[in-house]
This record gives sequence, C-alpha cells and structure tokens, in this order.
Amino acid sequence: MHPSRAEAAASQPCFNGCFPSPLLASERPHKPKVTNVISSHDEFATAISSTLHPHTQFTNHESLPSLHDSYISFTKAFPQFSSTSQVDQLRAQEYHHLNHSNACFDYTGYGLFSYAQQQRPYPTTSMASSSSSSLSYFSSDASFFDISYKSVNLQSQVLYGGHESELESRIRKRIMSFMNVSEAEYTLVFIANEVSAFKILADSFQFQSNRRLLTVYDHSSEALNVMIESCKKQGVHVLSAEFSWPNLGIEWRKLKKMVMNKREKRKGGLFVFPLHSRVTGAPYSYAWMSTAQENGWRVLLDVCALKPKEMGTLGMSLFKPDFMVCSFYKVFGEIPSGFGCLFVKRSSVSTLKDPGNATSIGIISLIPAFRHDTEQVVIETERDHPPGGPSPTSEIEELSIPFDSSKDRNNVGTKKEAIEIQCRGLDHADSVGLLLISNRTKYLVNWLVNALMSLKHPHHENKLSLIRIYGPKISSCRGSAVAFNIFDWKGEKIDPALVQKLADRNNISLSSSFLTNIRFADKNEEERHWALETRASEVEGLGLSKKIRRHESGIYVVTSALGLFTNFEDIYKLWAFLSRFLDADFVEKERWRYKALNQNTVEL
Repeated sequence: MHPSRAEAAASQPCFNGCFPSPLLASERPHKPKVTNVISSHDEFATAISSTLHPHTQFTNHESLPSLHDSYISFTKAFPQFSSTSQVDQLRAQEYHHLNHSNACFDYTGYGLFSYAQQQRPYPTTSMASSSSSSLSYFSSDASFFDISYKSVNLQSQVLYGGHESELESRIRKRIMSFMNVSEAEYTLVFIANEVSAFKILADSFQFQSNRRLLTVYDHSSEALNVMIESCKKQGVHVLSAEFSWPNLGIEWRKLKKMVMNKREKRKGGLFVFPLHSRVTGAPYSYAWMSTAQENGWRVLLDVCALKPKEMGTLGMSLFKPDFMVCSFYKVFGEIPSGFGCLFVKRSSVSTLKDPGNATSIGIISLIPAFRHDTEQVVIETERDHPPGGPSPTSEIEELSIPFDSSKDRNNVGTKKEAIEIQCRGLDHADSVGLLLISNRTKYLVNWLVNALMSLKHPHHENKLSLIRIYGPKISSCRGSAVAFNIFDWKGEKIDPALVQKLADRNNISLSSSFLTNIRFADKNEEERHWALETRASEVEGLGLSKKIRRHESGIYVVTSALGLFTNFEDIYKLWAFLSRFLDADFVEKERWRYKALNQNTVEL
C-alpha cells in the first residue's frame, strides 16, 4: 500500500467515546445509542463544533460557559461518552490525588502503579486482580524499586542476558505481556531512560556499508539529538523527514525518495519512526515501516507516544520492527521517575556490533528500593511442608534485610521463588482496553482543540485568534498531544516558558518543545520569516566528550498531552486558564499578584 494513501487507513485507531468528569458524577448518564455513532470525518467535526453551541467564538474569559453547561453540551453531542465511566471509577478509587493536585498534561509513556498502591505499602493478596499476578513485594518507603547501572554492552546483554533478580524478572514479564510483545521474538533490555536507549542503539548498531540514519520527527528532542551526534561521529549520513506548513503533515514524496533511494546501490540503514508525534499529535502510517523494511532499512519504532494497549493493533502484528523504545513512569501525577525499555528483535541481533570490552552506559537492573540501613520487606511465601502433608498455605513473612552498598543488591528479595509485583497501573489499562481508551482520547482532545480555536481577541477587525495550533486540528485519527502558542492582541507571541510558569501557578502542568524540519511553500515565504525562530542548543549526551553546539530553525511551542486518566474537568480547566490571556493585562496582573503574595515574580 502506498504510504500517502495509507496515512488515514493504516494508522487510524478505533475511537468511539470519552470520559465524564467526577465533578459531574451525579449527572444521569446518557445511554449510548447506535444511531449516534459518527460515521465520517465531516460528521465528527460537525459534532465537535456543536459542543460549544450556540457560541462558537469567545472574546472574554468571563463569557465562557460553565463547566456544568459545557459538559452537558458535550454529552448531548456524544452520548457514547458515558460508556467510559469505568475510567472515572478507577480515577476516584486509585488516583484520587488527581482531584487535589495539578491537572497533568506533561506525562508521556505508561504508568506502572496507582497512587492508592503507593499509599498502602503492605497490601494483602485479596487486593490483587484476577488478571494480574499477586503483589507480594514492596519496600517500606513505597518507592517500589530503584535502579542500578550494569557494566555490560548491548550485544552481550541481548545474547547472554545475565543475572536477573526475581523482582526484575516479574516486572519484565508483566511489561512484555502489557505491550503484547512475544518473548520468543523480542528481548527486553531495561534502560535508564529514553536518551540512554537512543544513545546505546546508535553506538551499537552496525551501519557497515549502509551508513545512513533517517528520522521522522517534527520536533527536537534530547534523545534524538544524542543519537544524531553519535551517528555523525561514526561518519553516518543523517537524513530527516520534512513536514509541510501549516498542518505539519509528512512531505511524503520526499520521504519516499529517501527511503527508496534508487540511486544508492547499498540499501538500508537505520530508520527511526514514531506512530504519533508526541508534540503535535500528528499520526503517521504503519506503511512507512513496511516500505522501509522492503528497502533494506532496519527499523527503530518509537512507541513512547502511543496510548496504552495500542501495541495490540493489527499494524503491530503485520510489521515487526527490529527495535522498539518506550518509557514507563511509576505513578501518574505523582512519581514521574521510572525507566526506559529497549526491545531488540531476536532475529536482528546480528545488526549489533561487538564492542570488545567496551560497555554501554545506561543499561540497568531493577532492584528493591532502600531507605534505611535495615529494611522491612514483605514477601508472600509458601511454607515448606512434608511430602504427602497438607497443601502449603500462603503466609506473610517479614524479612529484615541489612543494606550493604558493597554487595550486589540484585540478589535482595530472591530468597523465595514466589516474589511477584503487581503493576496496577498496567492492570487498569488492561481492564479498560484499547477501544475505551481510544474513545476517550478522540473526544477529549478534539473538544480541547475546538475550544482553544474558539478564543478570539476582541476589538479586532479580523477577530485575531488568541491561540494558534500547530499540526492537525479536529481529526478523528489525531494523537493525544496538542502543540500551540498564545498571541496577544498585537499578534506577538507570548513566551512558552512564561505560559508554563503561569499555568503551573494555576495548578496546570504543561510542557514545551521546539518544532523542527518544517517546510514552507514559496507562497508562504513571508509567513516563514514570521514563524521561524533560531535557537542554539548544546548536546552533551552519554559518552560524548564535549558539548556540541547546534543551530536549528523551528518554532517554540507549548504542549499538552492527555493521559489515560485525564477527564473533562481537566481539559475545561486548561481552556478556562488559557482564555484569561484574552485580558490584555492578564500577565501584568499575575506578576503583581504574586509579588503581593511575597512570591517570586515572573520575569518578562
């Protein structure tokens, strides 16, 4: 299938609904009706637009409809929304901290544990769901686990493995199951973070005669920059896909030419590809992987921006990438630390080179978390019993484990074979399933896009938009991330860093990024000069001997990413906050307000 025609088909997930707000939980749910299923993009866009009826433009933040009224309009347009109430129940029971903390739009990856799990460090077996293994290990500080670095190279780790504690083995098996990745086909290597994963693979990959790296990213990232610099040091020719202004879709003709490269007798290289942009939410077709593989490329699939359970779609069963990278954090909205995972296809191990005695910085082991010199560890064990005696009974045994930093802590917790860890964050995603997760994302993110585009500056002959969105607008197949900027009534952009600071002080967590590889048509030359900025960035990655200064053109943007437990109230809160920039004096008022409260002022 031709990539250009496959963009909408091959990578389009299933969507059909959304999630209600806990604030409005008392509302009587609307029963889904088959007749209300959206059957086309035009119908979907019309339905989204109707959620703000009768007003389609707002020039004053005080004119916004209330949360209650917005929710009612939303559910009238999408009665299927109520079918996802399971997620609200999970949020109320397991992630209740989200109703009292920041609205989190700055998480990417997958959450391992729940907040309630963190609060109860010694759960009993009755808490375990039937779909997962029983939780029988936690450290007393409820940090779940720590990481320790290993002196090993990637090829050796993949081929021979090494000592693996029971704790680490259980987490590895749980992740493989969650990602729907076969242990017969792939090896999982725990990595400190995404930057380490990209660097290690760049250092370990045998480019040989095919010394080319081709990336498909509409934004700059530390991980990608470190990979590029490592490849350049090896004499690898670096190529990048381009994205057409203003919707930032792939310039597919140019990408196809680079992938096929008919002029080159030596085919292939390393093709690095995400299925969604984690910044703009732009979707990309699975078919690009197929085209790359047919032309001799080895494929690294970046799945960090995928929604939970999306690995189980038809596309992944057809296209088997050589490598995959993803990230896991501990608790959504509470503990962002975690680790990265690098999956290596067993049949692709031959593409990794033997570095001799060199080691790869960033390969890790997962070990029990320690806080004091002596830890109380709870382990569920099966007591020994004589042959022919009664069946073993499960009991809880407390072990006092002294901490000695000179010893290998990987061995801690291996006294019994029954140690298992329950990843309730993954269990929750499994129980909800791909369909409902996709439903929620589709409606929530598109409602947010529509709401942001409805904000217009007053007293302007052309009704200048307060917010400009980069990438796809309302679309049934867009990802869960939105990239945007705020412009004042004069048309001047407000610094994304300032927007982040003000959002944080209003209990909203946002991110920022730098869009790159943007191609402007000749007719947009004037807009190119207006939109693009130049930044100098320094790359000092793992294994790089010195800082490397890079100059690149692009656009700084604010980004918001919706997660599994984002609800309608969260996105309404973001919309209401951003609407306050319609007040020409909002930034100045905020600066003086925080000064009056004897807090740090916002530097303008």
